[in-house]
Amino acid sequence: MQSLYAAKVVDVAFDEANLVSDAGLVPAIALAEQVGLPELVLDHLSIVDADNSGGANPHAKVMSLVAGMVAGADSIEDVDRLRQTGNRRVFGRMRAPSTLGTFLRSFSHGHVQQLNVVLRQSLVALAGRVDLLPGADQVVYVDLDSTHRQVYGYAKQGAENGRLKGKKTLHPLLATVSTPIARPVVAGIRLRRGKSADVRGAARLLAETLAVVRRIAPDATVVVRGDSKFYCADVVATAARYGAAVSLTTGSNPSITAAVSGIDHSAWTAICYPDAFVDTDTGELVSDAEVAEAPYTAFTSRPKRQQVHGRLIVRRVKRLNAQAAAGQDELFTTWRYHAVFVTSRFELLQAEGQHRDHAVVEQVIAEAAAGALAHLPSGSFNANAAWAVLWAIAHNLTRAAGTLASTFHARAATATIRAQLINVPARIARGARRLTLHLPEAWPWEAAWTGLHAAVHRPARTAA
Repeated sequence: MQSLYAAKVVDVAFDEANLVSDAGLVPAIALAEQVGLPELVLDHLSIVDADNSGGANPHAKVMSLVAGMVAGADSIEDVDRLRQTGNRRVFGRMRAPSTLGTFLRSFSHGHVQQLNVVLRQSLVALAGRVDLLPGADQVVYVDLDSTHRQVYGYAKQGAENGRLKGKKTLHPLLATVSTPIARPVVAGIRLRRGKSADVRGAARLLAETLAVVRRIAPDATVVVRGDSKFYCADVVATAARYGAAVSLTTGSNPSITAAVSGIDHSAWTAICYPDAFVDTDTGELVSDAEVAEAPYTAFTSRPKRQQVHGRLIVRRVKRLNAQAAAGQDELFTTWRYHAVFVTSRFELLQAEGQHRDHAVVEQVIAEAAAGALAHLPSGSFNANAAWAVLWAIAHNLTRAAGTLASTFHARAATATIRAQLINVPARIARGARRLTLHLPEAWPWEAAWTGLHAAVHRPARTAA
């Protein structure tokens, strides 16, 4: 590639009134309207603006924020990209960033909870309109995880020096839903203070998520996955109340150690992972390990009705001596053990593989950090909490758009969907009382874009 700019043969003029920079928003916003997102906002969000104006047109403001995030906005100011001249010809009721900032700052904790209801209801509606979770009639995975988002300035409410030493953070908790053949969607998100315990609010968030899952797939086998910070009686009891099994890393304690020590030497099964993974304790790449299982009763210190019977799936890997000389053989093998408490009926290797796939939630966290959660833009804690929920709605809408476009985009990262389907320039032409979007000739993803456009204008799929 060679630039003609240096040769001074390129002139620049910002004078095109019929150009749309994000043409993929046209089918994406049409899809949001088809599943009733504006109506859900009007039904559930009863907000009053800071000037006591009654929260006029909250649906228009929510749709503006969601559309901006689908297009890649990671701050309130970035949403101003929607108000370009060309967009005014295909969209209405767009709001200025100053209006949207005032709107977010008027949120209370109760309003954030109302917006969470909109998130859950919109996910159910999207799953009914789009095959968003193929295979959900068989197995559904619910993954719990939290992350720390660094923030700056002394005026950020809730920002504290938490896990990231010397850095102020806010602490979102996420619940995602996926299947063995579907990428995760977000069913719930809670923003917490920087120093909040990882498990704080997890049981309630899980209950709300499982209620959504049971509406989407009432007869599916549901497995709740999480790491050791979610291994607690409340989380396990909540899962059981909705008929879900758990797969939770346990950490180490005397009871776990005794159960692992009781495993017979002949019970270990050697496995070789097709893709090496990084050991969280040592940072080493591990491709060979051994697994075994043992019956186990969790939370024996609690009353008998709160104790849970299941099994431990234990993985062990060789402990390497970093100080050993080259070519020096080991005198005897030492191991490092990793235990997972499981209540599902899946056989050993399948259950162990399912738990390793819990790492899929990290992809969602990475997409959030590269998108709207790159910044938590307000000094108000509740405004940032609402911003996080709006990101979740936008994430699910983007995933639904990719699912309608092609089988490739159904599995692609949201950044890929955005680059190939959303951030596509188009020129608007009028004729016969219709608008025509002229997109780039020979666009590599033309088939996927036209597939999305056609699918949005097809009748909704009927339940089997």
